[in-house]
Amino acid sequence: MKLGLGLYRSLLNDSNFRFARQAGATHIVAQLVDYVKGGDSPSLTRNYLGGWGITENEGKLWTYEELLALRKQVEAHGLTLAAIENFDPAHWYDILLDGPKKAQQMEDIKATIRNVGRAGIPVMGYYFSLAGVWGWTSRTSGRGQAPSVEFDQDAVDIRSPIPNGMVWNMTYDTQAPAGVVGPVSREEMWERLNYFLSELLPVAEENGVKLAAHPDDPPVPELRGTARLFYQAGEYERLMEASDSPANVFEFCMGTLQEMQGSDIYALLDKYSALGKIGYIHFRNVKGKVPHYREAFVDEGDIDMIRALRILKNNGYEGVLIPDHTPEMSCNAPWHAGMAFALGYMRGAMQAIGSE
Repeated sequence: MKLGLGLYRSLLNDSNFRFARQAGATHIVAQLVDYVKGGDSPSLTRNYLGGWGITENEGKLWTYEELLALRKQVEAHGLTLAAIENFDPAHWYDILLDGPKKAQQMEDIKATIRNVGRAGIPVMGYYFSLAGVWGWTSRTSGRGQAPSVEFDQDAVDIRSPIPNGMVWNMTYDTQAPAGVVGPVSREEMWERLNYFLSELLPVAEENGVKLAAHPDDPPVPELRGTARLFYQAGEYERLMEASDSPANVFEFCMGTLQEMQGSDIYALLDKYSALGKIGYIHFRNVKGKVPHYREAFVDEGDIDMIRALRILKNNGYEGVLIPDHTPEMSCNAPWHAGMAFALGYMRGAMQAIGSE
């Protein structure tokens, strides 16, 4: 097992790479999208109900040169670039919406996958959703009144429609006409996903890249008038039935899977780590399940994280685990402190069970 840290675009810098190494991480999962326009802080003070911001990269795809430069910058700090996480919504909104630019956008993300593979980056994470992560709010509900994200279905209107020009909780077109995205059924969503997989998986295979799918968070059957694909463990497992390609794998988010009603996180982890179908793992903990849960410090949630690590060790899992996100701590560097706590716990636990 390998210890990693996930960083948003604005956090991909030498200072944070040094921080990752100081905390014992050996790998980086990079997000080339920032979720708050103009923001350079990952603070939880933002409200996920209001939308993450505006994506401004339409027409500017990630080039081989940019990806290679990032990989070399990461490596200069003794780290390995393990994955890119999430396409920019501006690059594939009509693939998600089944819109008129779908075919061209598919060619664009095929080019992106070729660039990712050519740059020597082995995994591309993605989240096939229209509403994205929505409905979370930040509350001081963590241990010791720590700021933490929380989902309380009674406190939000999950039927609130998606405005035109928005997908994945980000605005891609500020000039979009008034109106909202119409209802989308689960059958329609699966048709769109199957198109995505049939077009992109062969390209990923050819270029040595695995496509890792994230489950739905919050895991509710419908959100903002659109069906969710991976809101139950069985629906998430259905992804493996869609294609037997070796490039078709899970971005295994332990927190999200734990949030699902009726899920058995340990059985899922055991099954898919043994099958080698996990691209990388979001090693985060939560308390509660839908319709009400909150993110917890890694050692205080409902998941027995040591038991999870033992399962991974027994199955010879050699992939990367990252904290993903975590409650913040009361100090001058709340995000860094929260991450340092999570990474320290993870590294100590991995050493204790002899998995490093």
